[in-house]
Amino acid sequence: MKSYPEYSNKTRYKINPIQYAVIYIFLSSHFKKIVNMKNFKCFSVLVILLSVFTFKASAQGVETAMEVTDKSQTVNKKEMADMVRAEFLHAWKGYKTYAWGYDALQPLSKKPHNWYKKSLLMTPVDAFDTMILMDLTEEAGEARELIFKNLDFDVDMDVQNFEVSIRVLGGLLSAFELDGDRRFLSLAEDLANRLMKSFNSPTGMPYRYVNLKTGATSGPVSNPAEIGTYLIEYGTLSKHTGNPVYYQTAMKAMTALYALRSPLNLTAEGINVETGKVTNPISHISGGIDSYLEYMLKGSILFNDKQLSSMWTPTIDAVNKYLADKTPEGLWYGQVDMNKGKRTGTSYGSLDAFFAATLAMNNDLERAAALQNSNYRMWMLNGVEPEQLNYSTMKVENASYILRPENFESAYYLYQYTQDERYLDMGKNMFDNLVTFCRTDEAYASLKDVQTKEKQDSMESFFFAETLKYAFLLFDESDKLNFHKVIFNTEAHPYRRD
Repeated sequence: MKSYPEYSNKTRYKINPIQYAVIYIFLSSHFKKIVNMKNFKCFSVLVILLSVFTFKASAQGVETAMEVTDKSQTVNKKEMADMVRAEFLHAWKGYKTYAWGYDALQPLSKKPHNWYKKSLLMTPVDAFDTMILMDLTEEAGEARELIFKNLDFDVDMDVQNFEVSIRVLGGLLSAFELDGDRRFLSLAEDLANRLMKSFNSPTGMPYRYVNLKTGATSGPVSNPAEIGTYLIEYGTLSKHTGNPVYYQTAMKAMTALYALRSPLNLTAEGINVETGKVTNPISHISGGIDSYLEYMLKGSILFNDKQLSSMWTPTIDAVNKYLADKTPEGLWYGQVDMNKGKRTGTSYGSLDAFFAATLAMNNDLERAAALQNSNYRMWMLNGVEPEQLNYSTMKVENASYILRPENFESAYYLYQYTQDERYLDMGKNMFDNLVTFCRTDEAYASLKDVQTKEKQDSMESFFFAETLKYAFLLFDESDKLNFHKVIFNTEAHPYRRD
């Protein structure tokens, strides 16, 4: 097996021998003047000179921050958990003040935002289980009251099946499991019955959009993530309602998609759900395919489904054989042609960071650790991770950061599996930078450019549901949630493993 280098968060301030010589000569020839402070101009020159060298060394330190070491800073877990909880309250206060009852807050303009013509209460529903886990009883109570009073799905509007399923349906189901109020389950069943109509295609794979009132569908050209990311929610709903049709429907879509794999066992990025034809033969682990892979493994564990297990083994073997790419900068996963296995791209981004957690779940801890090292390198390259990086050049291709959670997610998983404190170290450094660069007076804002740190007017509901939840759970020492007794959906909503 390959051995992969460990990471270090320690910045190394390196000054080369020529720089040392210049400083030595300068100090030797001006020592008395400097000590006596009689030559202020000389002293100023020295300060500037040292500052330049230190800055250059600091820049070198960023580049070498991943050098091999076994050392890690000591992280106070309680202090960090309390800090994350406080930042949740800060962002929640902003949402409550300026966007209560709407899907989300636009944090810079301080205006509310809805995805569609009527609010689906995405932020309250998405954030509810995080509040339960953080023991924010008052805030959870207010959100519960708002949900039961205002959430209504009998609306004539087209919604994106995938996003509404993982955020709203997923949030309602976890709310039911954690809170116990059956009104959450009733809302979940009502929503699922409306979304289920999206699966009425010739192949059984769902359309991308469905009208909540009429059941009309649209968007036949889809992708594996939007086709195969329903098993966890629909299976959990079947478990609590006793109605197997939900799980059967999601499983039919999953198996239909799996049947379209290439002879190399790779999955295409683009699929037409009406014809079953491949529309884009590129394969990867990035957005558009990511959660399909995630749900194949998680579904096999949560429901002890042997069919999913038999699908997962050749799938993960192909992913590791053809997509994995070991470079001098670390382990990454790129893009290939699904039929030839030929590499077509070397892009990797914030969404891809989830895969270290998936590898850890698959008991592939060596490869998972190596990939998380790369995830962390990507984050620290500019202080915050970009949406997309070209790992062959280490140049940013898409500089935005929309408060994504996947790097925190993988650090959390790896800490749970290994108890290695370096993942606490990673989490602390990433969260400190998140606060430094994304916090506003009222909430948190996405970054338009991680290089300039320019903010943009967006705070998605998953910031509450995933980013802050995973950051909190990484440091939390309470017994509120047992990692080994739950499976998280792709929006970080936990469901019990019975």
